[in-house]
Amino acid sequence: MSKESRRQQRAGSTTTTPGAAPTTPSRPPSHSPTGTPRAGRRQHQRHTPGHEPSFLERYRTIIVAIVVVAAVSVIGAFVYTSATKAAYTCTTVWTPSPTPSPSAGMTNAPGYTQPDMGRRHVPYGTVVTYQYCAPASGYHYNQAGAGPITPRVYGPNDAVIPQGWVHNLEHGALVVLYTGSSAGATPAGQAQLQAFFDSFPNSPVCNIQKGTTQGPVIARFDQMATDYSALVWGRVLPLATLDTNAILEFYAAWGERTNPEPQCVPTPSPSASSSAGASASPSASPSASPSASPSASPSSEPSASPSPSVAPSASPS
Repeated sequence: MSKESRRQQRAGSTTTTPGAAPTTPSRPPSHSPTGTPRAGRRQHQRHTPGHEPSFLERYRTIIVAIVVVAAVSVIGAFVYTSATKAAYTCTTVWTPSPTPSPSAGMTNAPGYTQPDMGRRHVPYGTVVTYQYCAPASGYHYNQAGAGPITPRVYGPNDAVIPQGWVHNLEHGALVVLYTGSSAGATPAGQAQLQAFFDSFPNSPVCNIQKGTTQGPVIARFDQMATDYSALVWGRVLPLATLDTNAILEFYAAWGERTNPEPQCVPTPSPSASSSAGASASPSASPSASPSASPSASPSSEPSASPSPSVAPSASPS
């Protein structure tokens, strides 16, 4: 064998046909040390010339995260705003003297007349603005459980709003309010208020027992100039301390006499009968004062004015 033949044999030469392209000798398959064929080279995807990823494709994950965070923030802000939104607002904290004195020649009529703020029924959830607080009149709810509310002692953490108990006033009930910073908000003060409620008498005109809409509502209310206030429709008795005797005197004088929705047909008092003589009508109203008779019948249309433009009286009436 010639030297050329041996060189071709070692190089694994191929036969070259005249006019044909030379062929490259094939490599024998590669095997792993265990004898199994090796996997071929990983085929990498080549970048296609002319295709560039869009902005959304490159930052899709970041954009989705930003959208999710923004949505959660908006929902959270809405929930927080709804939960903290005030159920009512007060334009003026009414500040008459807490110790009224009768004028010369006048009977001792405890409390002060507060300007009327209307009595329209509004849908439950309506935010009401009261020109005077604590309000002795005004817009209120007319829905079971929301207004009038159940007479009882409400604790300092109970959610009680004027839209509920103003309806109790409209029916002639007494409302006693205490501030969150007063002694009434303490355990001892709550016990004292509960004892007052438990011994509360029947209503002065209709003789209705407590526990109905005529029973007293005792609740916290902070928008007051004094620590305590007793209210009937259109009249307020501010108190620096819990004077239960003064409250009972106030209720006996004005309870069920100023409210626009009487709960019974009032009968004349002995003094009214004696002054009117035998000709007195059985339907005469009690002789508390000219303003003590009901200001409207149950069928009268509630006032449409949201708040009065008259300044509060500074002297008892």
